[in-house]
Amino acid sequence: MKLSPPTLQPWVGGEDNNKDIIVLMSGGVDSSVTALLLKQAGWNVLGITMKIPLAKKCDVHRSCCGMEAAYLCKDLGIPHYYLDIRDAFQRLVVEPFRESYARGETPSPCIDCNTLFKFSLVWDFVEEAFGVENLATGHYARVVHSESGARLARANDLHKDQTYFLYGIPRRRLGHLHLPLGDYTKEEVRELAREARLPVARRPESMELCFAGEGDYRNALGETAARKGPILDTSGNVIGEHDGIEYFTVGQRRGLRVAMGKPLYVIGIDPVKNAVIAGSWDDALRSDVSAREVNVLIPEALHAGARLFGKIRSQGNPSACAVRETSEDGISVVFDEPQFAPTPGQRLVIYDADGNVVAGGTIVPREGREQ
Repeated sequence: MKLSPPTLQPWVGGEDNNKDIIVLMSGGVDSSVTALLLKQAGWNVLGITMKIPLAKKCDVHRSCCGMEAAYLCKDLGIPHYYLDIRDAFQRLVVEPFRESYARGETPSPCIDCNTLFKFSLVWDFVEEAFGVENLATGHYARVVHSESGARLARANDLHKDQTYFLYGIPRRRLGHLHLPLGDYTKEEVRELAREARLPVARRPESMELCFAGEGDYRNALGETAARKGPILDTSGNVIGEHDGIEYFTVGQRRGLRVAMGKPLYVIGIDPVKNAVIAGSWDDALRSDVSAREVNVLIPEALHAGARLFGKIRSQGNPSACAVRETSEDGISVVFDEPQFAPTPGQRLVIYDADGNVVAGGTIVPREGREQ
């Protein structure tokens, strides 16, 4: 990683370094309003923008990390720097993203970016470079402080809550993480931007992969040619042909191009046979879900028999479940109601009854059968 010279004035720490804070800024409305709110609250704000790689097929003008952040910092009168993480990002996020699809999984690169970069390598780097412990982002989530320690909690606007993407933050970092937007709705944030006459107030929301130019994820799969292969039913019979397992994810309905007189969904992907397995909605339901590479934020709440609430995708509310088993690097739960298409490579995130994140990890295939 390489830090650029300041785009405007250099950073100067405040008299009280406890009020110094770094804001990771993409140039969008959320991180811009985050910097605005913190400055208004008396924080000494420093803006950092990560420079990430873009896939060759992408429109470079759609990069999430352009000059908008620097212009915004100029308007707010705060220092700003670029941090070039392109080489490390390519190695730790983009390449594993491609490898995951080749294994028949569906990766979560935004979570990997948060876990491996924003709240790990980048935070460590900027803390050492500037001597600033506190860090803020424009995510919709809350950090709740209590006698038992800091907790990562769901946003007040549950429709916008992003804790699913943040579970990987190291527990030791929570006390210095600041998420000002957790108390606001998206429209309230846009209104704050309009009131402050920030030029990003009307900027469209980014919903796709930043390193794919906010376009189709296939743009970032690289030059490896996809291989045609069979589409199988649950009995192993060939019922169609696919253009490449990389183009499918468990739970997907569109794109199968198989007429069977009833709706079919992808219920598994076999990378060894280069096969996609299709079945009914009921075939895709599972009550038991296991995950590896688990990050635990509330250790005392995570034990066999604990009654908690889990999510297997970012949308929707957590569903009641019981912890069946825990290990040093794994967790398995049983949901009260079967969940549709738990997808290997996606994440299982567990919450307590108060909406605090207990733990999260990467979903693995069900034992004894294909994905």
